[in-house]
Amino acid sequence: MSNFKSQHASPTPSPVSAAAAATSVPIVVDPQFENGGENDDTTSDFSDELESTTSLTDSILDFRHIHGRTYGNSKTTEYCIRSRAPNDERQNEGLDLTHHYLLLYFDNQLFQAPIGSNPQRVLDVGTGTGLWAMDFADQFPSAQVIGTDISPIQPAWVPPNCEFCIDDVQLEWTWPPGHFDYIHVRDLYGSIDSWSALYTRAYHHLKPGGWFEDLELDIRAHSDVVTDPEHIYNRWNRVFQEAGEKMGKTFKIAIGSRMRDLMDEVGFVDVTERKFRLPISAWGLDPKLKEIGQFVQMFVDGGLEGFGLYLLTQVMDWKYEECQVFIAEMRQALRNKKLNPYYEVTLVYGRKSEDLTAN
Repeated sequence: MSNFKSQHASPTPSPVSAAAAATSVPIVVDPQFENGGENDDTTSDFSDELESTTSLTDSILDFRHIHGRTYGNSKTTEYCIRSRAPNDERQNEGLDLTHHYLLLYFDNQLFQAPIGSNPQRVLDVGTGTGLWAMDFADQFPSAQVIGTDISPIQPAWVPPNCEFCIDDVQLEWTWPPGHFDYIHVRDLYGSIDSWSALYTRAYHHLKPGGWFEDLELDIRAHSDVVTDPEHIYNRWNRVFQEAGEKMGKTFKIAIGSRMRDLMDEVGFVDVTERKFRLPISAWGLDPKLKEIGQFVQMFVDGGLEGFGLYLLTQVMDWKYEECQVFIAEMRQALRNKKLNPYYEVTLVYGRKSEDLTAN
């Protein structure tokens, strides 16, 4: 697990106007970044039955092995960042990197929803290595924080007010209605059969006045200078989107206003949407974005094979050798200093109305 140490956030970050945040802001390019060659090597020195809740049984711990990588053994999920991307140490480091660069982006704030200073019951869905849940528990000692995931990859030593359990978010939740003050979701793209069902469950299990927050990555690699539809960025994007639709687990959740629309449909009020860009490598002029870009590049370098391997070989029926060539081409293009690649991210949060007769 990563040794990244976070500073605790202010408990009540200022909300962002949904209207003002509907479009991501372009990143200003550092004109000096292209000096020294085409490819970016700035990060080359860094590390390249169905019951909802179960105990750590042998069936859960019986990870599958595909082409030398370890994958989770969920009963319901065909592919996801948590279960069908590998859950070995290499991929888990990527989850820690994600937590770190998002903390950098949000100035060490763990959440954006205005949840107040005294949350009592908090749920982190798809907790991964558990860093967010542990940091939140440290920040709010009076809160009881539960982190759920389908893989037991969390540490054994955790804050006394934090616990982890093996749980598949797509099955019925076992907590009573109106149980949580705050429910947090992050990076479940490509994992969910029905996003409407997920948001509805979150709404159902929040107490009136409770908050729900979701942050999802648009997996498409963007570049403002790439126009060729057959460029590797666009071919990669099409393959992933096709595979997601084939599995019935879309990767398109963060495109357009889909997340905000779902929040409105389910019944959340005071909904805020924010879109922003994460540079891949250090091409941004802003010092903070430059640092973030280096960590995103580390995440990509270490995780690209894991994200693609299962999907290409097991879902799209590619040969292993074809998969490796495709991944290598994408990795090289993402390091190209002239392309200034970035990901787009969507964050939404909303409140369960205290006037339930309004829904």
